[in-house]
Amino acid sequence: MEIKIVGPGCKNCQKLKENVETAANDLGITPSITKVEDMAEIVKSGVMKTPGLIIDDKLVVSGRVAKPKEIKQLLQEK
Repeated sequence: MEIKIVGPGCKNCQKLKENVETAANDLGITPSITKVEDMAEIVKSGVMKTPGLIIDDKLVVSGRVAKPKEIKQLLQEK
């Protein structure tokens, strides 16, 4: 499973990464987590508002920090 945190590296992006790690730990999985901070890559990813969360090349959250509970649900759907 590949997860991308998309954004310029702001406080919200960091919090989203922490929430993803918490959700993954709760589920006992170890996904590949990548931070996408390059503006050209952010635009290519389709994220219009940061932070964005992409799971296996599918944009699932944009413009807000998802809580660990929501992220766990998204990860379980994969």
